[in-house]
Amino acid sequence: MKKFKRDKELVIRMYFTWFLLGILYFFFAMLLNSFGVQFGFIVVIVLVFGSIQYFMSDRMVLYSSGAKLINRSDDEDLFQIVDELSYLAGIDPPKVAVMDSNVLNAFATGRNTKNSLIAVTTGLRKNLNRSELRAVVAHEIAHIVNGDVKVLAIANFFVMLSSFLMQMFFWNMLFGGMGRNRENGGGAIFMLYIATMVVYFIGQLLVLALTRYREFGADYTGSNLCGEPIELASALRKIAISSISIPSQDLRQFKTANAFMIIPSLSGDDISRLMSTHPPVEDRIRRLIALQKQSGN
Repeated sequence: MKKFKRDKELVIRMYFTWFLLGILYFFFAMLLNSFGVQFGFIVVIVLVFGSIQYFMSDRMVLYSSGAKLINRSDDEDLFQIVDELSYLAGIDPPKVAVMDSNVLNAFATGRNTKNSLIAVTTGLRKNLNRSELRAVVAHEIAHIVNGDVKVLAIANFFVMLSSFLMQMFFWNMLFGGMGRNRENGGGAIFMLYIATMVVYFIGQLLVLALTRYREFGADYTGSNLCGEPIELASALRKIAISSISIPSQDLRQFKTANAFMIIPSLSGDDISRLMSTHPPVEDRIRRLIALQKQSGN
């Protein structure tokens, strides 16, 4: 079994971002309580929706992306690649799924190494050579090994929760007659709505930072796992070039699962970096080329 490396600095930054999310939503819970929302209600909502997100995240991503689980007989070579890299990583082979799409993409999901899956699109399967495909699968297995799939799922849950509360407060103001009943709590609902908007925005920025950190970490770990950083760089370049000509309706298929995908960000300006789920592709390729030089290959 091959011993591979994790990028410790990036993993630390990833979990530190998660820690900041925890602090943000702790104070948000305190704010809700100060406005009369009982802690018991908050705990029940968190437990119920959190459990659904934790245990059902893989099925939710499968459903939103349209990916279908396949058998070994459907793609023997892909299963061999998954088995080989899983052995090197020291984990049980994840399930394998395929998305019928011309978009070159892939993702990994699942709450742990024993409940995980990897999905690739038919477009990726057709347009990458075997070495590039192997590097992409190594990248996805790295997500599973690094544990960032679970971390991202939990982080996304809190953002989804604040989005749900934001909509709930909005409809309460709209149909509860905020203007007519200000003395009966309408003003409080408005303040909660504004506070929830702020928390949602900050939380979203933190989750976006988290997804960018995890991509760098998976590039690093996956490259060490497959031993060919340059092949992952080549795959990313193909994926980035192909995404330019893809119709928007095809990309829309992956919108709800975008944070889990390998598809890279094309733009490198500051605003795009801040709002993107992935680091700019040129940054990722530059790091991968540097890794290739360090390995002496």
